[in-house]
Amino acid sequence: MSLEALDTIALAEEKARQIRAAAVAEAKKTVQEAEDAVTVMIAAADGKAEDELKELTRKADEKAKEDANALASNTRNKEAAMRAKAERKMDEVVDGIVERIVNG
Repeated sequence: MSLEALDTIALAEEKARQIRAAAVAEAKKTVQEAEDAVTVMIAAADGKAEDELKELTRKADEKAKEDANALASNTRNKEAAMRAKAERKMDEVVDGIVERIVNG
């Protein structure tokens, strides 16, 4: 083989190594960019999930307060009705006792 052919082969091999090294570097860069993009997307999804959780918690707290207020109001109404009924019964019992004493 001639020296010129060997030089051409050596140059071609060197060029192939350079192309391969550039391709590997480009692939690593692309993989890193993809990983960075995924990291950003995960952070955004985490932030969105956290915001949604806060909003759901706020709504649940608000609903719980509304339900507690409604229950308290209902309980107060029942208490007032029971108190009025008890007072009427008390008046009836007192009248009955007074009548027994008087009629004796």
